[in-house]
Amino acid sequence: MPERIQMPAADGFPLGGYQWRHAVRTEADSPPLLIINAATSVRCRYYARFAEYLHLHGWDVITYDYRGIGESRQGSLRRLRADWIDWGQHDFEGVLRYARQTFPGKALDVIGHSIGGFVIGLARSAHCIRRIFTMGAQFAYWRDYHSDKRLAMFLKWHMLMPVIAMLLGYVPAKRLGWMEDTPKGVALDWARMAPRFEDSVRRSRQTPEGISQAQELALNFKTISAPILALGMDDDPYGTEAALDRLLRYYTASQRCHLRLTPHDLGWEKIGHFAFFHEDCRDILWPYALEWLRHAALPEYLPGRLRIMPPGR
Repeated sequence: MPERIQMPAADGFPLGGYQWRHAVRTEADSPPLLIINAATSVRCRYYARFAEYLHLHGWDVITYDYRGIGESRQGSLRRLRADWIDWGQHDFEGVLRYARQTFPGKALDVIGHSIGGFVIGLARSAHCIRRIFTMGAQFAYWRDYHSDKRLAMFLKWHMLMPVIAMLLGYVPAKRLGWMEDTPKGVALDWARMAPRFEDSVRRSRQTPEGISQAQELALNFKTISAPILALGMDDDPYGTEAALDRLLRYYTASQRCHLRLTPHDLGWEKIGHFAFFHEDCRDILWPYALEWLRHAALPEYLPGRLRIMPPGR
C-alpha cells in the first residue's frame, strides 16, 4: 500500500503525494527510485496502478501533485499564483530534494507525462537524474496539434480557457468535464505558448545577469544528460511528432530516442494521450518503460518508428 506524504516545494509551498517503498535492504541491494510527473491538471492518483507496477518490478516510487492540484490544493484557486514554471522550478525541484534526502544514494529515474516531461528541465537539480521516460511530452504549442483537431483545440485551450481564467481567476475545469480545476497562471501559460517556451513565459522577470528567467531556465535543460525515451502515439492530438521533437531539442546533452507507435501496431483501435497509463496497457506498453528504466534499452522486437537524436544535436 502506498504511504501518503507531504513535502515542501523549493519555495516552501506544501506538496502532497504518495510513495511506494520497499523494506530496508543493504546499501548494495538498494532499489532505484522513480518519480512520476503528471500531465497538466491530472491528479497523481491517476498514475497509481502504473506506480504499483513499477514498485512490483523493483523501484521505490513517488507520485505527487503540483500546487493547486489534488493533494496539493489548498482551498480556492482564485488567490493562488502558480504557473507552469512554478510546477517545474519549485514543485518538481522540491520533490527532487525530498527524494535525495529521504532516499540517499539511490539511482533516480523520472517518468513525465505530457507537461511532466517539460517541467523536468526547469528543475535545477535535474542533472542528478539517471534515466527519463516520457509519454506524449510537449509544451502545447498550438501549431503542433494534430491537423484534424487543431482548430477545435485552439478554440478550447487558447481562446476559451484563458477567457474563463481571466473572468473567474482560475479555470473550473472539473465542472466543465475537462480535467482538474486549473490555476490561472497555468491556463495563461498554456494559452500563449509560442514555438520557443522562453519567448512565451516569464519574459518580464529578469535575473541579476540581465536575462529573462525563462531564458535562464532554457539553459538548465542543457545540464541534463540522462538518456531519454520519448514515446508518442500517432493518434495523440497533443503529442504529435512535431510536438515531441520541439521539446526534445532542448535536452541537447542527452541521447534522445523518439519512438512513434500507431494503435494498429499494437492491435488496438485507439490509445491517444492518456490510455498508456490504463491497466489494459500493463502487458503491452508498460514493458517499454520498464526496459528503458532498467537498461536504457528497448525491447528486441520493436514495432513503430524509432529515431535517435545523439547528444549535441
